[in-house]
Amino acid sequence: MELQEKDQDIVRKRKKRLRAVLSFVIMAFLLCVLFFAAVNIGSLKVSLTQLWEGLFVEYNDDVATIFDLRFPRIIISMLAGAAIAVSGVLFQAVLKNPLADPEIIGISSGASFAAVLITAFAPMLFFFTPLFAFLGGVLAFFLVYTLSWKGGLSPLRIILVGVAVNAMFSGLSSALNSMSGGSMSGVASIVNGNITMKTWDDVKTLVPYVIVGLILALFFTGKCNLLSLEDKTARGLGVNVNTMRILISLTAVLLAGISTAVAGAISFLGLIVPHIGRILVGSDHKALIPFSMLSGAFTFLLADTIGRTIAAPYEVSASIIMSVVGGPFFIILLRRSKKYAN
Repeated sequence: MELQEKDQDIVRKRKKRLRAVLSFVIMAFLLCVLFFAAVNIGSLKVSLTQLWEGLFVEYNDDVATIFDLRFPRIIISMLAGAAIAVSGVLFQAVLKNPLADPEIIGISSGASFAAVLITAFAPMLFFFTPLFAFLGGVLAFFLVYTLSWKGGLSPLRIILVGVAVNAMFSGLSSALNSMSGGSMSGVASIVNGNITMKTWDDVKTLVPYVIVGLILALFFTGKCNLLSLEDKTARGLGVNVNTMRILISLTAVLLAGISTAVAGAISFLGLIVPHIGRILVGSDHKALIPFSMLSGAFTFLLADTIGRTIAAPYEVSASIIMSVVGGPFFIILLRRSKKYAN
């Protein structure tokens, strides 16, 4: 009997491992397909061969135009999507709350407000906008964490306080947007999550911060697994729980803040992707975080691509697409997570 149970356990583990591997392969393939589709959506279209030759062999006018106009937007979508998704995974691990999301708990709106302040009143500090957005995210997280603490952290209380903090910072950002005249450049592009006019300068601003944040997230995969245990158990294994929470939280705020500074506040991405990842690759953060990078990049690029085509020649912001899809998703999760509502 025991041997049969062991054999069944081995079979289940092999099936889970196979499903995880297939999920990684399929997601990587879908991301490549979507990348090429996004490159070709518009008046200019090139084949895969033309694209390769135009980028690496000889100059091609069409490829050069696509490279300057579409590539920055595509790369920003992928980087910001990966960063926000991983940020959501980290927040859910730290707060032990499956409903945590950088936008829902107010981190993105705090970062957005800081970025808006710099853009509106100190444009000469534009290069440091991600840094100020990070500080704004830290402030928002500090407010949520301290105001939610009442002899411990309640998942429901975190969500309610986060909604309030999010509303406060969003209102302040919208007020500054109105004061700036509401143009789609600068302040408004951050408030509305618009990435239409992004350039290679924006890519250069985003890349170093995202790379550092994602590397740190990969470094903390094992620690995230330990944080899923009871605090007493984790301490018994030699983990400084409070220090780990602070470090992982700062990494999550960094990823959410810098993405918000460049791509704007994006709702529900950090909620949807981690949950889909847990279904496909399991709850082990050593697989969940890398998979969330891939699926986050795919999801945000898909939202932006749909926004570019659904009402062509007009565009719908990717943040609006994510809100429309994410709202019902959040309600479903909330209804299924009754055990956390205390």
